[in-house]
Amino acid sequence: MRGRNRRCASQQENTLLALMRLGIADEHDDVLAERLLHWQWPDGVWNCDRDPGAHVSSFNETWLPLRGLAAYASGRRRPGLKDAIERAAEVFLARRLFKRVRDGRVMTPDFAALHYPHYWHYDVLAGLAAMVDIGKIRDSRCTDALDLVEGKRLPDGGWPAEKRYYTVSRGAAMRSNADSVTWGATGRSRMNEWVTVEALAVLRAAGRLRG
Repeated sequence: MRGRNRRCASQQENTLLALMRLGIADEHDDVLAERLLHWQWPDGVWNCDRDPGAHVSSFNETWLPLRGLAAYASGRRRPGLKDAIERAAEVFLARRLFKRVRDGRVMTPDFAALHYPHYWHYDVLAGLAAMVDIGKIRDSRCTDALDLVEGKRLPDGGWPAEKRYYTVSRGAAMRSNADSVTWGATGRSRMNEWVTVEALAVLRAAGRLRG
């Protein structure tokens, strides 16, 4: 959908994914799924940009709708649902999850840096987790992304959170983009437990870990 008819899907996909993961889905999950399907762009992904002239969709605004619909699709049959997931997945896979189609260069440095929490921001590990959700982690086009994540493993066996998208709120004052907790260490040489768990899960699903 374009222009005035397009809506930002960020709240919808987070809610849908949470409902499905927590096992508390009700009649509202059908409404959320229908909205996501309705707001999907013709090229297969999503974008919150309200400019009617916008023509490029967004990885940042697509990986969560993809995961939300994948969770919703488990055990369900709905017209257009499988096609919507396949079209969105193909946009990521055609770009090896983080590279430009035309020259194979990294689309943006942030896509190649590991973060936690992701919030709505995309990185290669978030993309790989989405491929696990939809059963495409063994697709050969995930190889470059898996190699990148595997190569970031630290000598102690963990993975770092190389950047973060939040600050820690101190005291009673609430600030925008602030959390009340610290989500582990940040830095290229410091292990982050949350990133490590996600990386291990992805690599195991890809058949790169044993045991």
